[in-house]
Amino acid sequence: MLSIDLKGKKAFIAGIGDDQGYGWAIAKALAEAGAEIIIGTWTPILKIFTQSWAAGKFDESRKLSNGTLMEYAKVYSLDAAYDKPEDVPEEIKNNKRYIDVEGYTISEVAAAVYKDFGPIDILVHSLANGPEVKKPLLETSRAGYLAASSASSYSFVSLLAHFGPGMSPKGSVISLTYMASEKAVPGYGGGMSSAKAALESDTKTLAWEAGRKWNIRVNTISAGPLQSRAARAIGFIGNMIDYSKANAPLVKDLEAEEVGYTAAFLLSPLASAISGSIIYVDNGLHAMGLAVDSPSYQGLNA
Repeated sequence: MLSIDLKGKKAFIAGIGDDQGYGWAIAKALAEAGAEIIIGTWTPILKIFTQSWAAGKFDESRKLSNGTLMEYAKVYSLDAAYDKPEDVPEEIKNNKRYIDVEGYTISEVAAAVYKDFGPIDILVHSLANGPEVKKPLLETSRAGYLAASSASSYSFVSLLAHFGPGMSPKGSVISLTYMASEKAVPGYGGGMSSAKAALESDTKTLAWEAGRKWNIRVNTISAGPLQSRAARAIGFIGNMIDYSKANAPLVKDLEAEEVGYTAAFLLSPLASAISGSIIYVDNGLHAMGLAVDSPSYQGLNA
């Protein structure tokens, strides 16, 4: 039987902060396939995450198909807005959530992971943040726009630049994008659509550069809307889910594990010839050119 076997592989997943969302689902799918899981968690929520894990709040979500619980080898504090220590502003260094934490920039985390585990095989970018995401693009400030691009797209470039030299040949990298990169999604503002467009463009260039330089594959998954804690920051995630169910070819909720399974495939040797690709996991919504729930489309059977 053909199966995904990642035994002996080491995976670093950047962007897990709770047991919701696609980062968690990807980590769980990789664990199911036998990979060793290493986590990077945003510095301000690191303590909440580790305490919740230790208290058993994630135990139900950690259950694997064989009855065991998903484990992680180590969790690192990671703020992907900063590449190296000298980039961190003084007000951040002295912030109460940072002052007692060391080594949270991308370069420091990459070096620490390599020191602790040696070459890794898998890198997952599950990071996005737009401080002005609720603002229309025309009302987005320069600072808000650049912050969205920094946290949501450039962070992928930096992660690969710093982790790539310490990855095994034939390693694989993925990120997560969204359809707003190529189509207008009113309400998804603050420069986030622009950041996702940049992420997708960078995926193709990085696939070429990392492929030739380190023999590493680079892909991105364009996932549909999910009712996660992070997604609720958008403010109308429920409407996005309802729209998808009303208009996508597959009339069902999108499950986080479906993205996790796709990621496990892309990150496995079974996808050894796939690189520079955008893989849609959205119940087929990206294929639609008409909203069949529109009043102007009523009376026609979809």
